[in-house]
Amino acid sequence: MKTKIFSASDKMEIKISPDASEQEKYAASELEYYLELMTSSLFKVVEESSTHVIAIGKACCEYGVLFSGEDDEFIIKTVDENICIAGGKRGVIYGVYEFLEKLGCRFFTASCEKVPFVKEIEIEKLDETHSPDFIYREHNYFEPVRYTKFAVKSRLNGKSHVISEKRGGHIDYSWFVHSFENIISPQEYAETHPEYFAMDQNGVRQTEPHKNQLCLSNPELISIACEKIRKNLRENPNAQIISISQNDWILECHCPECRRINEEEGSPAGTLIRFVNAVAEKLESEFPNVIFDTLAYQYTRSTPKITRPRHNVCVRLCSIECCFLHPFEKCNGDECKSFVNDIEDWHKTGAHLYIWDYTTCFNFYPTPHPNWRSLQENMKLFKKNGAVGVFEQANGASHGSSDLNELRAYIISKLLWDCNTDVKRHIEEFTDCYYGKAGKYIREYINTLCDIAEKEGEHVGFNDYPTHMFLNEEYLAEYEKIFDNAKEAVKASSLHLYRVERAFLSIRYVRLFRKILIKKECPQRELNEFFNDWQNFGFTRMEEWCSPQTTHTALLRGLPMGSKLYSFWAEEGAEEL
Repeated sequence: MKTKIFSASDKMEIKISPDASEQEKYAASELEYYLELMTSSLFKVVEESSTHVIAIGKACCEYGVLFSGEDDEFIIKTVDENICIAGGKRGVIYGVYEFLEKLGCRFFTASCEKVPFVKEIEIEKLDETHSPDFIYREHNYFEPVRYTKFAVKSRLNGKSHVISEKRGGHIDYSWFVHSFENIISPQEYAETHPEYFAMDQNGVRQTEPHKNQLCLSNPELISIACEKIRKNLRENPNAQIISISQNDWILECHCPECRRINEEEGSPAGTLIRFVNAVAEKLESEFPNVIFDTLAYQYTRSTPKITRPRHNVCVRLCSIECCFLHPFEKCNGDECKSFVNDIEDWHKTGAHLYIWDYTTCFNFYPTPHPNWRSLQENMKLFKKNGAVGVFEQANGASHGSSDLNELRAYIISKLLWDCNTDVKRHIEEFTDCYYGKAGKYIREYINTLCDIAEKEGEHVGFNDYPTHMFLNEEYLAEYEKIFDNAKEAVKASSLHLYRVERAFLSIRYVRLFRKILIKKECPQRELNEFFNDWQNFGFTRMEEWCSPQTTHTALLRGLPMGSKLYSFWAEEGAEEL
């Protein structure tokens, strides 16, 4: 039996409790707006009703629907001729968006939504409980970072998404990552206490800013760390997680005591987990609801044999060395095999496990990144091995970028909620709406790109130069032909043509890069037109650390990226591929 929501002669009211929370009121207002948009008719949000209703939050109690779950969970249930949507402070809002999706709405990007016009709305009998596969869900693609209302529609709740309480709030980090210098800074301690810093293999304490680590076996560090962290948490009372994690520099301490502990533990994570455990134990009574987070990153990625993370310690395992073309479990590369072993080992420790994963080429943002077929399989791997939080580090350019980032952001958001979701359907729905008649060609391009990359048998890292075989001249011509067909299909639609041309910048970028860096040519007009178009499409960075102006300067000088212009990043032979 179907429940009727709207018809020419009848429609439901939206009911909230007199003591509705601000999240329930917001959920009701969103439902009201989209139902009115769908029907071009007025709906009412009421506290009392004599007709059948869509009850939100606590108002569901009147119809026998009680909710006692977590913040992100929700229930949708039909009771006689009424519909009940109840949930946690975020879940009740997610429940409304889930309900609207059942009615045909889609929230693809902050500026691209599909809201069908209907003369009648009916829905089948419902009795559903929804909860996310991961408690913490975050990626840093441009739109859900800047437009937090869209982040809520995408069901993201991490640090990058500073969502107001009215819209459900977010899980707040303090000292998000690489925080050792926040605890023991070289500026404060290098001269007076060099023994606080890690010793290199030559017996020298390394104290240079950004190129140091801590000597974690030094007992004096515990009290200093506790005082610094206590101060930070008091200043940030909403923080639920604080990072106590190594700097972004490879330097395992080789002092005798650190070396002894790490040899005993079989991993440099031994001294790290002992240190974080000690801090977490001392601060637990004062901050019982805070998780003390650290990294399993590069040299600390493997598990210690003896020490286990405390119940209030979180380990964030990083996949930075992996191949992202192939699913980690199916890749024959040593780094992926090692990562799979590590995630399985951390799972066995019972660690409160988060994942830090990578979804783009950071040194060359516009480069086609053929990870479309690995995203879901890797997310399933994370879930299978007990991960409860995932951060997908993405293209962090402040105004987005090419390489179909809008689509990738949408798919990742769906996977963070449900790693078994129907990715094929989501891609089809997105591309048909966002690119119109060119949608089928965008899908052809994705499949062709992945087919060719897999056929060539290469591995694709997170920082690779755009010189892979799947990006050679022959294949670029094949991709260009697909985009030509896409542009032809939407030539009558300025909006869809704009979006196709925007995506096509990735292919243009690779062609330009290869001419300058491989053929040693400088196609002046092509360079000028590309950078003009890049700016006119509203894009900013082409690489993680530099402005497009710096990238342009580098390319003119025959350098692969702007960061090679600076001594901190320069390498011997940087002008060579």
